[in-house]
Amino acid sequence: MTAAAPGPDGALRCPWGLATEDYTAYHDTEWGRPVHGDDALYERLCLEAFQSGLSWLTILRRREGFRTAFAGFEIAEVAAFTDADAARLLADPGIIRNRAKIEATLANARVLAGWPEGDLDRLIWSHAPDPKGRPAPRTLADVPAVTPESTALAKDLKKRGIRFVGPTTAYALMQACGLVDDHLADCVARGSGS
Repeated sequence: MTAAAPGPDGALRCPWGLATEDYTAYHDTEWGRPVHGDDALYERLCLEAFQSGLSWLTILRRREGFRTAFAGFEIAEVAAFTDADAARLLADPGIIRNRAKIEATLANARVLAGWPEGDLDRLIWSHAPDPKGRPAPRTLADVPAVTPESTALAKDLKKRGIRFVGPTTAYALMQACGLVDDHLADCVARGSGS
């Protein structure tokens, strides 16, 4: 199934949003809605990096564990994490215990802690494409995995010292945070982020 499909309430939704109740709630209330604020965007950036190679559902179901483990993704707090904190995270069953992803999350917080307030928000949103320049996707096949904007965003972030973010991860971030609206044309949530 690649086209919008009716959910239990009869409303058409992106088919991935019907796979589980968790996905439906996330699809209907979060995905594609604008996210602003450095800490909020840092959280999304981290979670998208942790998702790399895994199902988003795995991350979604552990999100509260991640928030607890990483001090609510407050950049200043995570930047102050010590080697003992890193060891604690590697033993925490409430998150994905991937050493490279944990190290990148801590290193990124240290980099971002040195940025002026609002710079992460400004940088990410400066890569939002003109919404009028993209037709609404009719099926999942019309939704790209990478775009020129996501490639540029990943390059910009890497140039400024941010780790574990490539063009695909950057595009997933752009979708999740409302920089693009990839809800299918017939989806009830299309345009809900504007």
